[in-house]
Amino acid sequence: MIKPLAIETRHLKIRWLEPDDAAFIYTLVTDPAWIRYIGDKNVSNLEDAKTYIETGSLEMYRNLGFGLNHVSLKEDGTPLGICGLLKRETLDDVELGFAFLPEFRRQGYAFEAATAVLEYGRIKLRISRIIAILTPDNVASGKLLCKLGFEFENSFQKEPNSNKLDLYVFNG
Repeated sequence: MIKPLAIETRHLKIRWLEPDDAAFIYTLVTDPAWIRYIGDKNVSNLEDAKTYIETGSLEMYRNLGFGLNHVSLKEDGTPLGICGLLKRETLDDVELGFAFLPEFRRQGYAFEAATAVLEYGRIKLRISRIIAILTPDNVASGKLLCKLGFEFENSFQKEPNSNKLDLYVFNG
């Protein structure tokens, strides 16, 4: 049995997502910035959001012991965003992923959460190479990755006619 993630930082609680987080996930994945930089996940109601959690993060937790995590304020439990490690079938390496609600961006929460997640990945999961991918126009996320110690490796296309993505690497 895999023990669920529970990390506390100075300001945050980081834990596995649960089906009860559907309303929060619906708000997050329908945010225009999410759709622009991450993509439309076809979540149009709370039931879709619950399915998104169950077939994404919950399945990854069962199979790998990690996935995207719920990030909230330690002080009062306010949901801020998600941050975690994920493994896509199309990529060889484990990937850092993060997204925060608009009102909680540019306040240091993503840096604090990602720092804790990267440490967990390196120490507890013994992952030495972690990547991050983003669209070249996602300047804020690129700056955050550099601040975390990631280095730009290259640009690539997942499929022949798809948009280019930038690949960043963290070698811990």
